[in-house]
Amino acid sequence: VGGDNMDLTLAHVVATEFEKKGVELDPWQSVSLWHSCRAAKESLLSVDGPEKQSISVLGRGSKLIGGTVSVEVDRASVSNLLVDGFLPKCSAADRPQKQRASGFQEIGLPFESDPGITRHLAAFLAAHGNSADGSVFPTHVLFNGGVLKSDALRSRLLDVMRGWCQGQQETDPLEGVHDLDHAVSRGAAYYGWAKDQGGVRIRGGVARSYYVGIETAGLAIPGAPRPLRALCVVPFGMEEGTQCDVPSGQVGLVLGEPVQFRFFSSAVRKDDRPGDVLKAWDEGELIETVPLEATLPADADVEDAYVPVTFQSRVTELGMLELWCVGANTPGRWKLEFSVREETES
Repeated sequence: VGGDNMDLTLAHVVATEFEKKGVELDPWQSVSLWHSCRAAKESLLSVDGPEKQSISVLGRGSKLIGGTVSVEVDRASVSNLLVDGFLPKCSAADRPQKQRASGFQEIGLPFESDPGITRHLAAFLAAHGNSADGSVFPTHVLFNGGVLKSDALRSRLLDVMRGWCQGQQETDPLEGVHDLDHAVSRGAAYYGWAKDQGGVRIRGGVARSYYVGIETAGLAIPGAPRPLRALCVVPFGMEEGTQCDVPSGQVGLVLGEPVQFRFFSSAVRKDDRPGDVLKAWDEGELIETVPLEATLPADADVEDAYVPVTFQSRVTELGMLELWCVGANTPGRWKLEFSVREETES
């Protein structure tokens, strides 16, 4: 969620105004409108921005000039639209609203369905707190991105965060000279250079420990599921772009039929290491993610319903956990993956 969402929101509102004038935009004009709305947003929300600005869309073909239509937008309405839409006032207990996903989706980036940045921020701070003290609150905020050059957006974000603190501490912007327009691109360029040349990098790592559920063997009992154990495959703080072998005994991997793989995460168990097995855990210690259902291809040379495997885990630079199941007695390798950046669900 960021500046592109805001540009598209403003473009949607302006397109409605064009429709009132009897102008129906084609795909080419819609793209042009999106870029025009970006320029209008940056101009109107700047410190010395105008009170009003016209957004124009050119006609097509022989009516390129004569068919030009304009809509005027004012500074106050644009500010209110973006501030209330993307930085709504909410409590520290609010969470992003989930929408039921469609069974078929275009392949692309995993965009958020809830544009409320403050609700995402509340969920993030709660995930890094503890059950005793609740959410953790920062003392300073480093603004990033050109859209936050707007005083209205920065003020709303600070007001909401200060309201969460309830007078316990003050949340202030980090002092210094900040180049909001180029901070992201400069950071990305330096990260690439540092990774290639071995320069100094700020290391953070994943914010949770991750586990895979392993069903234990035993006699079947009517009405009772088999006991489940949680094997740690990614420790807290594992850096993105790294991988590790998971020391453990051999585990049977079911092949050739639809099965459900259960993954768990924990924001409180920060000392678990890869290969640690949890036989029991307190409520709230582990949170189960959305189960992954898949059918892994069977090896033509293997007659058994399952094969013994060991695990290798890797966290990519894009925040994807790749869990490789490596055949212990066969050359087969099977990969399961999910995002370690998405919100987990209980």
